Amino acid sequence: MAMIKDNHVSAAGGVKNAVSVCVKYLKSIGKYGAVPIELETRTLDEVRTAVTLEGVDRLMLDNMVKFKDGGEIDVTMLSEALKIVDGSGIKIETEASGNVTLETVHKISHWVQLLVAGQLTHSVTAMDISLEINKMKLHTLVNKSVNLVIEKRTSNRLDVGRYV
Repeated sequence: MAMIKDNHVSAAGGVKNAVSVCVKYLKSIGKYGAVPIELETRTLDEVRTAVTLEGVDRLMLDNMVKFKDGGEIDVTMLSEALKIVDGSGIKIETEASGNVTLETVHKISHWVQLLVAGQLTHSVTAMDISLEINKMKLHTLVNKSVNLVIEKRTSNRLDVGRYV
């Protein structure tokens, strides 16, 4: 998948230019049609433009779900974006991103085909899984491995239990 994010849109000078560059590139390498294009949209104007463009397979509707005072969610902008998509007559996947949490997912999921819940990755704590090797143990392990190979080559029988 080719994903056109908000920074790409900004750097290209808008949705139309960003998609055009992506389509042109995919055609140049013979991958147009084989590699789906996802476009991140931030405004209703970007959605209006996106549904008129060649090659966009999925629209990410970013931050179109808002929180009201009191913690309730407001899906007004998301709803408007989906009306634009539905009214365009094109077949395109939709994805909600931004303000999708484990608490709000059930209220948003019926609006779109896909959801991105950043909460799953934003709050994760890194786990140290480094591998510490003691030099003496490594030396012993290497010597046992070398002896094992030498014995295997000089004998038809091998007693692995002696080395474990």
